[in-house]
Amino acid sequence: MNNFDTKKYLLFANFLNQLAKDLTIFYYSKLNRAFKISNKLKGKGYDPVTTADKAFERFIRSKIKKKFPNHQVIGEEFGYKKSKSDFTWVIDPIDGTRSFVIGNPTWSNLISLNYRGSPILGLANFPVLKKYYLNYSDKVAYVVENGKKQKIKVNKKATFKNVKVSAAFHGSLSLSKQKKIPQILKLMQFPCSDALSYSHLAEGRLDIVIQCSNKIWDIHPLIPIIKAAGGCLNTWDNKDAIKGGNILVSSNKIIHNKFLKLLKPVS
Repeated sequence: MNNFDTKKYLLFANFLNQLAKDLTIFYYSKLNRAFKISNKLKGKGYDPVTTADKAFERFIRSKIKKKFPNHQVIGEEFGYKKSKSDFTWVIDPIDGTRSFVIGNPTWSNLISLNYRGSPILGLANFPVLKKYYLNYSDKVAYVVENGKKQKIKVNKKATFKNVKVSAAFHGSLSLSKQKKIPQILKLMQFPCSDALSYSHLAEGRLDIVIQCSNKIWDIHPLIPIIKAAGGCLNTWDNKDAIKGGNILVSSNKIIHNKFLKLLKPVS
């Protein structure tokens, strides 16, 4: 882990733990009301951003600046604040903006802390669901729901025969390519709700999550949570997920390798 001082885990985890609570309070006090939507792609597709996305990111950046003024920050809406620090915060102020726009409660605030480029801590906060996921080290992750904290672990006993699969291609995989992976299509029994599906895998509710076109802020905050809960993840072509892209997350290595083979025609 690039010589990260593991004694500092608690300092940062406690900050994220408090930030999750602050974000939910901020949402209900300031943002749970009408908002404006614009389309980032302007006629070339649909990628919505709302005034709430921007307000959340400003709020998160202000909290980081107050506590860790020298740290670097990368946010989806306001770009890269560079410094000489080894620490970088990566922010997706609203993951699942489409869900947010239509009032689906599965959207979240995603934040990771990276040390020398590697995600070491992650937070997935779901204000409407009143719960959040957070790792406290590279071995321990929790879900906190209605104030109750519970350690989470992936379902290591999952087998290919009884696998629970959640997948979404987000318009990134053409119909002709989807036809090359019929077994994957047949196994897609559970809806995919962005970060919530990854979080559900980390607590053993799902066994496989397959997604296309993840940006770094979509996946960095979830990498340390999934790994601390015992899961494995990489891209469909079996590379490190740190650059984003098409992601496969699994609860154990046996089914992970099986799904990598099934995805090979489109990887």
